[in-house]
Amino acid sequence: MSELKDKICIITGAGTGIGKGIARRFAKAGATLVLASRKVANLDETAEECRGIGAEVMVHQTDVTSEDSVLSLFEATEQAYGRVDILINNSGVFDNGPFHELSLATWQKVVDVNLTGPFLCARSAFRSMLKSGGGRIVNVASISAQMCRPNASPYNSTKHALTGLTKSIALEGRDHDIVCSVLHPGNILTERRAVSDTPTDQEPMMTVDELAETALVMVMLPLHVNVLETIVLPTTQAYLGRG
Repeated sequence: MSELKDKICIITGAGTGIGKGIARRFAKAGATLVLASRKVANLDETAEECRGIGAEVMVHQTDVTSEDSVLSLFEATEQAYGRVDILINNSGVFDNGPFHELSLATWQKVVDVNLTGPFLCARSAFRSMLKSGGGRIVNVASISAQMCRPNASPYNSTKHALTGLTKSIALEGRDHDIVCSVLHPGNILTERRAVSDTPTDQEPMMTVDELAETALVMVMLPLHVNVLETIVLPTTQAYLGRG
């Protein structure tokens, strides 16, 4: 399939989990991929899989909390391919505890990765897309932006804030064919561990591949159409109510 043929796509947090799953799916759809993460070994593994599918892939070690590192990522992409069509803003961290025991360092770490990082990446993408005539940004948030979990104040707060950032970007981008959306995953089973956004460990799970199908649909749409906010979760996950 070639739904994303000739599309230049940057994916942050592409070394594992959701980012890796989206990279694989976009590779099958024919996208040219720029994979970004702090850990090069994980990126190389994802890149090898995507090249095996047939995609052209560039790997760029990136710390999304560093302005210089993010600028370098987008400069390298523009030098190699001339533009950015799609940004999947997926980098994130979960490091929490009871609210009254949280340190400022823990709070700041989560804010830096989950909010400042997406801001820096989206800003660079926006600037690039202004020059090229438009594009699409998808911020990966969480169902915790809709329904908070306990002992996760930094995570809950940043995912709520990322939703607000998405709407602000969408508002300012719409006159320039720059589309911004937010994707809220429910419980995800990754290849390494189960990432649950609910208080119990026995909740139903979905796979990263199932989530990636939704991401693909979002970025395939023409630029005059925006799926602004999407929740994807296992059918039986306790979100609408228990019982």
